This record gives sequence, C-alpha cells and structure tokens, in this order.
Amino acid sequence: MDNHRPHPLVIVKLGDTHATLRERRGDFEHWIADGLGVQTLPLLVVDPRRGDTLPAPGTVSGVVVTGSHAMVSHREPWSERTAEWLAQLVARNTPVLGICYGHQLLAHALGGEAGDHPQGIEIGTVTVALEEAAATDHLLQGLPTEFPAHVVHLQSALRLPEGAVRLAGNAHEPVQAFRVGDSAWGVQFHPEFDAETMRGYIDMLASELKAGGADPTALRSGVSDTDTAAALLGRFARIVEARQPGG
Repeated sequence: MDNHRPHPLVIVKLGDTHATLRERRGDFEHWIADGLGVQTLPLLVVDPRRGDTLPAPGTVSGVVVTGSHAMVSHREPWSERTAEWLAQLVARNTPVLGICYGHQLLAHALGGEAGDHPQGIEIGTVTVALEEAAATDHLLQGLPTEFPAHVVHLQSALRLPEGAVRLAGNAHEPVQAFRVGDSAWGVQFHPEFDAETMRGYIDMLASELKAGGADPTALRSGVSDTDTAAALLGRFARIVEARQPGG
C-alpha cells in the first residue's frame, strides 16, 4: 500500500467570474486547472469565502490563488485569513502563484501594499515587458522579453514586500509580475484567460468603460491570443511536480 501519496496542488478560489461566462465556460478554477495540466499530483480546490478550511501548510505541494471581483484593500475576513496562510507557505518555501487578486494579496500578505491603481482600470490584451531579473527566474526564464497578456484590474500591488524582485511591467502597470524568495510569484495578468474570456469581460464592462472614456469596440478588436502568458500555468505545475520525491 502506498503510504506516500503526494500532497495536492491547491487552487484557492477567491472569486467567481460573471454568471453568463460561467454558464458557458466554467469558472476561474476550471480555467486554471486546464492550464496547469497537472500530471503527477492531485488537485484540490478550496474556497475560504464559503467557509472551506485552508489546508495545513505542511500538507500542500503548491498553491495557485485565483483572481476575484473583490478588492484586497477591503480586507474581508476570508481574505485576511488567506493572507496569513500565504505568509506561512512562503516561509516554508512552498511554491505559490498568485493571479490578479492573488498577486495583490500575496504582496499584502508579505508586508507590501495593495490598493486602487492611480490611473484606474487596465483591461484588454496588453504587452508585458520582462525585467532583466526574469532571465534567471525559474518561472519566466527563456520567455520572450515582451509578450501579450490579458488583464482586467482596478487595484494593483502598489508597494512590493521587502526583498521582492520585480520581474515584469508595462506603461500602465509597473508590477505585472514579481517574486518573493525562490518560489512565490505574483502575476497581475491572467494566464488562465483565453481570447473569448477577455472579450467577455470587455463586453460585461462596456457601459462602465464608455463612461470612463474608453472605447470597448477598440479594446475588443485588440484582443489576441496570449500563448506565452498562458504557458506560465504549466510551467508553474512543472516546478511543483519537480519538487516531489522522484520528480
């Protein structure tokens, strides 16, 4: 009998996509699971908003934290509990990948600051530019120095934790990716989004975008495939799997 079943790779679900998208395409955790393509580890989805207990830090192999339509700066109790848990994971050098809200929450959890972006919303397919530090980063090394990625966010990681390494940015958002330690990453963009999902978000927010002076039609026409960004989920899964016995 196998007494050494591997610990799961955990998807921490902190939000839901729009209902009309969810009915057609599934939700954040499904898109992330598809992108991870986990081969050797069980996957576990937990939702602290619904009262799910976060696993003991020593019982997980890695963690992906989803996006959310909530705001980190509101400091909801479920969000603050997750932040405390993430800090414990980072202290154990457990691989962590925070996406959008998860990216901002990771920064907050480790002593940085998340809040409203001074220039407002960033939405659509944008160009992300890597910093020099990305060339030796386990997750980002070997990627093109610039690549397209899908984004939709009002808040940002306004201040990174002490010792964090900025890995990518662009004109609107200086921190599109960062790393703390050897194996905890935050990405402001959405590697789990495909082009249809990105167009869906633009359509859902069209009225608000128009009211703010943006052109939803132009944003929609600018949506493109983001294969490089999407590949980060599989890259992260391989990092987690390689750390397991026999990996």
